[in-house]
Amino acid sequence: MASLIDLLWPLTAWHWLTLALVLLAIETMLGTFDLLWVSIAAGATALFSAFAIIGSHSWQGQFLFFAVAANGLVVLGRTVFADMRSKIAEHPTLNRLMSRTIGQRAAVISTFANGQGRVRLGDTEWPAETTDGSNPETGASVVVDGTEGNGLKVTPASS
Repeated sequence: MASLIDLLWPLTAWHWLTLALVLLAIETMLGTFDLLWVSIAAGATALFSAFAIIGSHSWQGQFLFFAVAANGLVVLGRTVFADMRSKIAEHPTLNRLMSRTIGQRAAVISTFANGQGRVRLGDTEWPAETTDGSNPETGASVVVDGTEGNGLKVTPASS
C-alpha cells in the first residue's frame, strides 16, 4: 500500500494540472478573478513540468516557476486586466419594455375620449392617455412621453 507521500512525490505535471483545475473550480464559484491567475500559473507549471529540459524541472524548479508565474500573473491581472473585475452597468432599458417606448411615435387606432384611447406602437396595441387632455383622431400620430402601469402617456405629434 502506497503512502500519501509516495503518491504526491515526485511532483508531476498531473499534480499541477489537478491544482489548476481545483483552483479554476473554486474561482468559478467565487468570481473574484484572483484565483484565475493562480490557476493559469498552475497550468503553466504543469506544462513546464512536462516539457522542461531534464534536470531543470526538479521540485525546486517547479515551485520557483509556479511562484514567479503566479505572482506575475496576479500583478498583471490587477493592473492590465483590472477592468475585468469591475461590474458592468446594466443597460438602462434592459428588461424594461415600457421605458423603451419613450420618445417613439405611435399611431392612434381608436379616437380618444376624455384623453384616453388606444395606440399602435410597432406591432403592439397599447392603452394610452394624453398628457395634455386632448383627444386625437384615429390615424393621428402621437409621441410617447412616459408610461404608467401598462399604458402609455402620449402627446399629439407636431408634424
